[in-house]
Amino acid sequence: MKARYRYRVYPTNTQKTALAQLFGCCRVVWNDALAFCQESYQKGNKYIGESELQKRFITQAKKSKNREWLKDVSNIPLQQSIKDLGQAFSNFFASCKGKRKGKKVRLPRFKKRSSNQSARFRIGGFKVGQHNVYLTKIGKLKIEWSRPLPSEPSSVTIIKDCAGRYFLSFVVEINLFPLKDNNQSVGIDLGITDFVTLSTGEKVKAPKPLKKRLKRLKSLQRNLSRKQKGSKRREVARKRVTKLHAKIKNTRTDFLHKLSTKIIRENQTIVLENLNVSGLIKNRKLSRGISDLGWRSFRAMLEAKSIMYGRDFRVIDRWEPTSQRCSCCGEIGGKKALNIREWNCLFCGAELDRDINASVNILNVAVGHTETLNGRGDSVRLPPSKVATVCEASTTFKAVQLSLF
Repeated sequence: MKARYRYRVYPTNTQKTALAQLFGCCRVVWNDALAFCQESYQKGNKYIGESELQKRFITQAKKSKNREWLKDVSNIPLQQSIKDLGQAFSNFFASCKGKRKGKKVRLPRFKKRSSNQSARFRIGGFKVGQHNVYLTKIGKLKIEWSRPLPSEPSSVTIIKDCAGRYFLSFVVEINLFPLKDNNQSVGIDLGITDFVTLSTGEKVKAPKPLKKRLKRLKSLQRNLSRKQKGSKRREVARKRVTKLHAKIKNTRTDFLHKLSTKIIRENQTIVLENLNVSGLIKNRKLSRGISDLGWRSFRAMLEAKSIMYGRDFRVIDRWEPTSQRCSCCGEIGGKKALNIREWNCLFCGAELDRDINASVNILNVAVGHTETLNGRGDSVRLPPSKVATVCEASTTFKAVQLSLF
């Protein structure tokens, strides 16, 4: 399994100048090739391929007067920039034809100087040392090894974010670390006030880093809007805004990593609801709060870590009435407003917490159907009059399941 390991690096002033030149060359090669592809597409021509693009915008461009400064940087990142553009077009074409799952991929866009900058080196263009990493035509970069590399990296990407920080991202091959099966299962209900509610009854509050720093962010953005474009003071104000954005992102990512690792280590089966996040953020009253939580990133972390540690990760359909169904008797009591957090079941009279009830139903949908089978392998479906209530002794799954939580 391939993974990325990222570390902070501290280049010298000379190295920062060389890196700025490298980022600019990679950006120019990308933009020139993309402009040519767009112009060629408008004329009705097909995509010419990566090899032809490298020949035109790297090999032949170095011989021209306008692009002769491409010789001053390593050729490896320039080639990788063209490969990245080819991969972006492949993803776009596959998305248009329906071969790529998920959200529709847009056409590649032009790169800007003010956004994140990156350049990738493959084997032969870098060398990992004990206290530094050597990059071709850049030199030895001082690096902070927060953790050792598990294996020899196949490539390394030098990154400069909007806040002016530098990172090295290594692609390495890691072995799977299957944990011991503890026979524990958990259903997870995602929310806004409580980030997750587990079927065990545990609730974890959402950190909401953007909401806590929103007043400071608005002040910095107003200060940025007053500065004259192109001035040094505007650049200083812009860096203040980007540093605050970076702090918000780091706080959220740290919380998601710690919580997902805790859930993976404590449970063998993890069940999550497939939420339509892109549709939910269209609600103008909830869009900022949902975007501040990072639901999609949390799901991606659970999926990746379940593969790494040998856990069973499942996702149920978004149309399951988890908030309407009673986890005790299984009856559907109808749709409820968002302000109703606790309610009594109309059929069995059980007092239910909205989030805990939903998380138990999420687990029952994924795990319960495989266990409610009779001797012939068919599903057991009792009429409503035969369903046991909470106070009755019964051997049906819906009553026995209560003792598990």
